[in-house]
Amino acid sequence: MYGDSEIIRRRVSQLRDQGADVRALADELVARVEALGWTGRAGDAMRERVTDRASHLRIAADRHTGAADALADHAEAVDAVRDEIGATQTRVSALVADARGRIAAIARRNEAGDGPAITPDPLDETLAAFTPPPPGHRDWLDVDVPGLER
Repeated sequence: MYGDSEIIRRRVSQLRDQGADVRALADELVARVEALGWTGRAGDAMRERVTDRASHLRIAADRHTGAADALADHAEAVDAVRDEIGATQTRVSALVADARGRIAAIARRNEAGDGPAITPDPLDETLAAFTPPPPGHRDWLDVDVPGLER
């Protein structure tokens, strides 16, 4: 199976927390400098420099949030693909099982000699011969068998 969306979502949460922590540190840095009460040109220069650095920290925090949003979107996409794989696998498995059942019923009827021999439907034979990809494999997205509607 591809992509564990729970692990991805945990990383999303970590990125959001890190972004919040960085943003809080920027706010704390500015607040501490303001609380110093340092006046004069040196104090003004320090406040200006710290304000500038705090804005860089906030940009980094925003980037963490943006990365978390993108990763959350990816987790949703992973779940959608996994759901599609599972649904296709279920539908195809049912089609194959039904075809094999019809072929077996025809074989039993022919062996019993109940009337003239019947040949199975070629579509059933195609379905019965289908070799499925491994469970959960992305190749299920490309499966094309008779009767499969997407």
